[in-house]
Amino acid sequence: MTRQDLLDCHKRITPFVHNTSVLTSRLIDKEVNAQVFFKCENFQRAGAYKMRGATNAILQLSEEQKKSGVVTHSSGNFAQALSLAAQSVGVTAHIVMPNTAPEVKKVGVREYGGKIYECEPTVEARQSLADEIGLKMGATFVHPSNDNNVILGQGTAALELLEKQPDLDYIFCPVGGGGLIAGSALAVKYFGNNCKVFGAEPFEADDAYRSLQSGKIESNETTNTIADGLKTMLGDKNFPIIKELVSGIVRITEDEIVTAMKLVWERMKIIIEPSSAVTVAAVVKQSMQQPEIFQNKKIGIIISGGNVDLSKLPF
Repeated sequence: MTRQDLLDCHKRITPFVHNTSVLTSRLIDKEVNAQVFFKCENFQRAGAYKMRGATNAILQLSEEQKKSGVVTHSSGNFAQALSLAAQSVGVTAHIVMPNTAPEVKKVGVREYGGKIYECEPTVEARQSLADEIGLKMGATFVHPSNDNNVILGQGTAALELLEKQPDLDYIFCPVGGGGLIAGSALAVKYFGNNCKVFGAEPFEADDAYRSLQSGKIESNETTNTIADGLKTMLGDKNFPIIKELVSGIVRITEDEIVTAMKLVWERMKIIIEPSSAVTVAAVVKQSMQQPEIFQNKKIGIIISGGNVDLSKLPF
């Protein structure tokens, strides 16, 4: 995927997505001893960055494929994004969701016209039901993270951040399926200036951390984390990009996720979901462990989404 591919993707999706705000917090800067720039994809359509990749994937379908619809599996954010992107161009979206998915995300899918099919909360069950629907309906499968069109779309958030702050030293992204961090790493490769990309993920779902250590895609036996958007695995399209371009991944405890979530809610007065808080927690953790590491540095943080079930807040 080339520099021009990323620019073409950005131009293609621009009429359908928001160029979201970049916010700062003097108090958080002081806490981490750096300048931090938050790319607020919680303000994106459908409440998360995934609208970018979903839109690019939908717009790349042939007219014949559009008639038969699309199918995906997702715990929520990509489900909502693909439903809205499909609705925007008159395409039917079939959405496989684990029966443990937050109710707020199911409501969002329905509001955007997506047809929900529930399954057991395992990768195998999700993929099996999606394959079955694809076969029955003739729908095109769009993977939430392991799809080149999706990866390019997700990379446009970092591209926009670098347009506003071209001299960033670091960009931190949450890691679930790997689409966002792979796309962000491509954006940094083509448009950054000596910028390093780091990921963040929970200890309870640290497959990406272990995958970088072993050099091959690892899986999780359990995913007991409140960061519901980060329970999925890396794929064969995004992992090579991550392996080549990502400098490292910071693992975060559940308590650290909650603390970071509260920090942003209280200090910045914006709603972020646990999956986004993982990234904030990583920057705070690194600055506490090595106080000098971020001194006089500029850090970009991708706030990936703000879809929170307010009836089940962790604080």
